[in-house]
Amino acid sequence: MPERLTEMLMDTWTPLIILWITVLPSIYMAPMNQSQVLPSGSSTGLKRLNEEQRVLHRSKRGWVWNQMFVLEEFSGPEPILVGRLHTDLDPGSSKIKYILSGDGAGTIFVINDKTGDIHAMKRLDREEKAEYTLTAQAVDRDTNQPLEPPSEFIIKVQDINDNAPEFVEGPYHATVPEMSVVAIIKTALPNMDREAKEEYFVVIQAKDMGGHMGGLSGTTTVTITLSDVNDNPPKFAQSLYHFSVMEDVALGEPIGRVKANDLDIGENAKSSYDIIEGDGMDVFEITTDAQTQDGIIRVRKPLDFETKKSYTLKVEAANIHIDPRFLSGGPFKDTATVKIVVEDADEPPVFSSPTYLLEVHENAALNSVLGQVTAHDPDVSSSPIRFSIDRHTDLERQFNINAEDGKITLATPLDRETSTWHNITIVATETRNHSQVSRVPVAIKVLDVNDNAPEFASEHEAFLCENGKPGQVIQIVSAVDKDDPKNGHYFLYSLLPEMVNNPNFTIKKNEDNTLSILAKHSGFSRQKQEVYLLPIVISDSGTPPMSSTGTLTIRVCGCSSDGTVQSCNAEAYVLPIGLSMGALIAILACIILLLVIVVLFVTLRRHKNEPLIIKDDEDVRENIIRYDDEGGGEEDTEAFDIATLQNPDGINGFLPRKDIKPDLQFMPRQGLAPVPNGVDVDEFINVRLHEADNDPTAPPYDSIQIYGYEGKGSAAGSLSSLESSTSDSDQNFDYLSEWGPRFKRLGELYSVGESDKET
Repeated sequence: MPERLTEMLMDTWTPLIILWITVLPSIYMAPMNQSQVLPSGSSTGLKRLNEEQRVLHRSKRGWVWNQMFVLEEFSGPEPILVGRLHTDLDPGSSKIKYILSGDGAGTIFVINDKTGDIHAMKRLDREEKAEYTLTAQAVDRDTNQPLEPPSEFIIKVQDINDNAPEFVEGPYHATVPEMSVVAIIKTALPNMDREAKEEYFVVIQAKDMGGHMGGLSGTTTVTITLSDVNDNPPKFAQSLYHFSVMEDVALGEPIGRVKANDLDIGENAKSSYDIIEGDGMDVFEITTDAQTQDGIIRVRKPLDFETKKSYTLKVEAANIHIDPRFLSGGPFKDTATVKIVVEDADEPPVFSSPTYLLEVHENAALNSVLGQVTAHDPDVSSSPIRFSIDRHTDLERQFNINAEDGKITLATPLDRETSTWHNITIVATETRNHSQVSRVPVAIKVLDVNDNAPEFASEHEAFLCENGKPGQVIQIVSAVDKDDPKNGHYFLYSLLPEMVNNPNFTIKKNEDNTLSILAKHSGFSRQKQEVYLLPIVISDSGTPPMSSTGTLTIRVCGCSSDGTVQSCNAEAYVLPIGLSMGALIAILACIILLLVIVVLFVTLRRHKNEPLIIKDDEDVRENIIRYDDEGGGEEDTEAFDIATLQNPDGINGFLPRKDIKPDLQFMPRQGLAPVPNGVDVDEFINVRLHEADNDPTAPPYDSIQIYGYEGKGSAAGSLSSLESSTSDSDQNFDYLSEWGPRFKRLGELYSVGESDKET
């Protein structure tokens, strides 16, 4: 930082509170010539040549100039004269005209065409434009013919002190480490301390013209900030801290905070905390809060009010980053004393063991004691304890516990073969405060007792070949036992006492605890005896020994030469010689197929004889014929053609059924002659009814045939209003009330209508 500050301020200000800077301008003041004309020494001017006498030669200029000067910011009452143009070809007869062109010609600069004087019409600013390039030419006033070639010249604007010095990037900010040695910056106070004052504001003035009278000046502000260094040690706000904590506080929980203040900032203010002395160095720990720089004291081990009621610790806070330059100022650390008081809390009961393992034989007597759990209240008051079993872990209620002494007893018989382990939970509750509860798991292992007899592992059925040899192993059997002896199973096999001298079979114990069944002789025949039953006694080696009897079924079978069983049935002998098993299967398959065909044929035949039950939507006879012409009732026979009601197929007297196909075909009977259109409808219906009753192909179920005829002899008469010659107003509807309750409401409606008309 000092190097950076040196580069910024070295050439602009000196180490003073207010620093003066003198700007020494170097200004070239060129003399101003009002005429600005240099004669050429020739009075001949430009010579005109004839076309035929034209010769190439250099044209000699009659006047020459280079540049002109004018002061900026001139603000006189009249335009300022910049210079004058003149040529030696001008005899003073006003026949020559001066012309000016180029930058600002006619606007900024104006020339007198007779005298050649050039004037500046506006105020000029060198900082905006420093020079102007113009072209001058002398021409004949009458003919405007150039007398000489045009010549270019420059008008330069001369600078005057019209701008004060400026600080382009101000105000400036600089940082200086506190307690730094004096370099370029000179301070009025030695050992400036950031903790006392952090910022200083300095005003800097710059003057041009070396500070002489008439010069201009500019100012800027420099903000100087003192950066921090680690020159202050941490200090505890108090030398003694007191904290209290409950004895049942969880491990890792904070119990208090200590704070060592450091006047420095940032990295220089960071401190670390340690416990350097005390009787609780292994019980408590202290860590640093990275955000607040506090020391947080936490519990490291469980507390016990009954064992130790208070602790005293010595805590040290030390800076992490120490500046070696300030080590002489003293140690950058501080210490404080912390006293922690442990308060008594109502704690739950404590079991003498975190887990319990009990063992019991499966034949243990009911209410026998399996074991005992113990617990005590760690508090000073020492409340009595009551024990219970969490029944969620003992749904079958196989165990009980004495609530006073914690002895666990057997409530129901145990069976190791059903369940080897039982896991229950014992609950200890304080009698004075039922909310203080503890739990402990208890595992109960059921020990084995030889209470199960061995038995065959599976139902064995042995096969004996008729061509078998004596001593041939017929079957190897094995046994299982549900019990689990410590030394493993060892089975003893024997025949029943009455079967010891069995003439057909014998047994042999194998080393792998299995049994082999052997044939004593050959020549077994299915014709003599097809099945043999061999009872075998199986005993274990337990105390007391348990045994059971299993029966082995031995079947005599016909085998091939290599001993493969082919048939075990005695009926196999009645089969023709040379008929193989494959042929038997083929014959059986053919018989089954034939039976299936017969069943299908009978089923189809039965369905064919059954009458077809016609659904309503498929009955072709129920066709309603609709007419747009309503007609005039039963007496009106001209409104529609009555022949439409006739069945076209019934003209010849034969009415075939379209819904079913009759089993018996009848010869068509002679039908009646066609009925003329003017026939009475009643007679026509009676004829058709007689034909339907005598038709043998008619179905046995009810058939409704709809006709558009109301009939005669009705008590209500015709309900059609088409043939009525009277109007509604002439009719009397009182008879509707006599037809019964169904027409009562209709009669009331018509009666109301007639009464309305009368009124």
